[in-house]
Amino acid sequence: MAETPVWEPVVAYDRTFDARYGLAFLEHDGEAAELRGRVEVRDELLTAHGIVHGGVFAGAAEAVASTGTALVVMERGDAAMGLSNDTTILADVSTGTIELLARAVHRGEREWVWTVDATGEDGRPLAHSRVTVAVRPLRRPE
Repeated sequence: MAETPVWEPVVAYDRTFDARYGLAFLEHDGEAAELRGRVEVRDELLTAHGIVHGGVFAGAAEAVASTGTALVVMERGDAAMGLSNDTTILADVSTGTIELLARAVHRGEREWVWTVDATGEDGRPLAHSRVTVAVRPLRRPE
């Protein structure tokens, strides 16, 4: 990511759910409100049918949208948290890399709305998500 986070995480990234399934955050453009991510497909992400579980797509979409929002709003003292996630799986994948591109389509005071497109290495569409992220005043633990 091009920008440095403006907060100290409560949980180290290597102990998070996103780290468990292998989400890597790549490029962040706060001005354009875009964030790219990547997930390497591995056996632990596959269903009994040998394809990536839909929860991986939904989880990754939620993570890139919430992170993309947080990297902008935390500078002004706000927190970002997922509010809704509608993910549609478009194609099966069992090997390779899943590329994610999140774009904010609305940046409101109380919520941001994102589209997240997941594609294969060949550019083939794999999933499409619409994620709404709530923006609220950050409350520090006492």
